[in-house]
Amino acid sequence: MKTRLLFGSALTLAATIATHGAVQEPKTASQPPSIAGTYKLASRLLPDGTMHRPPEIMGLLTYTQTHRNFNVFWKDAAGKIFSCSIASTYSLTPTLYTETLLFSVLNDQIGGKEIAYDLSGKTATAAVKVDAGRIEIKLPFDPPTVVFGADRLTATAEGQFVDTWEKVQ
Repeated sequence: MKTRLLFGSALTLAATIATHGAVQEPKTASQPPSIAGTYKLASRLLPDGTMHRPPEIMGLLTYTQTHRNFNVFWKDAAGKIFSCSIASTYSLTPTLYTETLLFSVLNDQIGGKEIAYDLSGKTATAAVKVDAGRIEIKLPFDPPTVVFGADRLTATAEGQFVDTWEKVQ
């Protein structure tokens, strides 16, 4: 009996792989959504319609299962630099995103500010919307609202920019 069940399961698995190319674990209601991956900044759209792409603006964002590492950099027309790096831990449920800052470094030459470091360890929480394979979060420490799709991330800071990030891993 066990042999028959194993053989039948193997045939079902082989048929599934042949039909779909891979087997994916079924999602359950209790399983949290995942945003894990590495994303590369592909473009930034400004309110006036100007589009910036690398190398004018560059960014890399990685989410593991528990940590977030964010880096972005650009120069203005005068050659002044803006860069921001953030490292934090996070947790994600179908309804809440909680982030704890490990550190951040902000270099805002464009705004005429000194380099700023934040080692506060502060924690903040934001609501999560999960709908049709999309995960939407208003990040608690950053201005944008982010929407994760299957292979991209869109970050929108109202009146400032819309960034498109491509998932590279």
